[in-house]
Amino acid sequence: MASPLSSSPFFSHTFKPSPNFLSNSPKRKWVNTHFAFPIINEERSKNGAHTGSFKIYCGPPYEGVQGKLEHKGSPFNFFLTNHGHAVKKLESLVATALIFVHIASPITSLGWDHWSIAPANAVLYSPDTKVPRTGELALRRAIPANTNMKAIQESLEDISYLLRIPQRKPYGTMEGNVKKALKIAKDERDSILASIPAELRDKGSSLYASLIDGKGGLQDLLQGINDKDPDKVSVGLASSLDAVAEIELLQAPGLSFLLPEQYLKYPRLTGRATVELTIEKGDGTAFSPEAGGEPRKTATIQMVIDGFSAPLTAGNFAKMVIDGAYDGAKLSCANQAVLTDSGIDKSTGFRIPLEIMPSGQFEPLYRTTLSIQDGELPVLPMSVYGAVAMAHSADSDEYSSPSQFFFYLYDKRNSGLGGISFDEGQFSVFGYATTGRDILSQIKTGDVIRSAKLVEGQDRLVVPSES
Repeated sequence: MASPLSSSPFFSHTFKPSPNFLSNSPKRKWVNTHFAFPIINEERSKNGAHTGSFKIYCGPPYEGVQGKLEHKGSPFNFFLTNHGHAVKKLESLVATALIFVHIASPITSLGWDHWSIAPANAVLYSPDTKVPRTGELALRRAIPANTNMKAIQESLEDISYLLRIPQRKPYGTMEGNVKKALKIAKDERDSILASIPAELRDKGSSLYASLIDGKGGLQDLLQGINDKDPDKVSVGLASSLDAVAEIELLQAPGLSFLLPEQYLKYPRLTGRATVELTIEKGDGTAFSPEAGGEPRKTATIQMVIDGFSAPLTAGNFAKMVIDGAYDGAKLSCANQAVLTDSGIDKSTGFRIPLEIMPSGQFEPLYRTTLSIQDGELPVLPMSVYGAVAMAHSADSDEYSSPSQFFFYLYDKRNSGLGGISFDEGQFSVFGYATTGRDILSQIKTGDVIRSAKLVEGQDRLVVPSES
């Protein structure tokens, strides 16, 4: 696993006494101290830090003590009565400035090794980072679809963040988002339907009509917002987004990029597929019962694997499932992960290069990890409970294991301040558990995958003859 990120804030100060500061001259003397610190909603200097300074003026006792405090990126000025008193108070004034900085900054002010957090690093520290927190959301964002549908999707997904606001929810903003989505859908109807292959257009037209006026569509969502009913809004939003995803999947029946020639010999998945795992307890105990049911000797986990973003990794895994490589495989539990046994027959799988598609890009990177510190995030993030990824190859982190995969049990308490896993961008994530996620926490070392089946999407698996 990648080591946790280590970076911390920075606070600097330099004292610049006037040449005759400690002399006996009756003239006013000053010491200038300069410091840099981060403060929200202020103008930044060229190096990204907020700068300011304070001056300590020392004069004869008869001048009295004058207090002056200015803050507009300009100095803090303190006037003291005499030289000796100034020297005596110098340390307490510096401490006061440090306390002020600590309160004004959202991050602790000790140990920085740069002037401030670079903009690219902010992704690790911002609690508002919009990394998808469910597999369904991550998979929906990964669909390479018509730009108009993506605009509708983004407008609706913003509502899910607005719903998290406690107490007075911004229903006016939500209403604006839905009306924006409706306008795009109606104005761009021809473009949206033209992006669907001819043989699927009738189905697309039906889904489009349902999205606009059907039960659980945008009009129903708008009514829920007007009623100011958060439960109704949540249900209507989920239904509308499901319809959006279905239309987008019709628009993206295959890969939107060309694979590098050297990888054309590998199996590849040219879309989505669903894999169903049946898990059995290895010690004879049972899984917790479903609502109103009995304890279960076996439990089922379904996962959607994504060839749009990781065609080689998903393709190799799908072929392994079809070949029965995981039937009877033992599971083990590690820190935040449920792994398959490394002893699975490797001859049935391929040594696939590390495959990660960065957000905002149109094709995956191979044999290259992402630099989260530089603001890179994957289309399929690992910072989601139930993410499915391949372990690294035993001899190189630039390749994935031919067979060993794991479920990642994301825990925000063990992540960076932005809620991002310290291992983000280091593994080939290729899907998410979408059904039976509650089973993952009940799996113990020694439990067994009784069977693994590709229940949907086999027609999208391409296995070259030379494979």
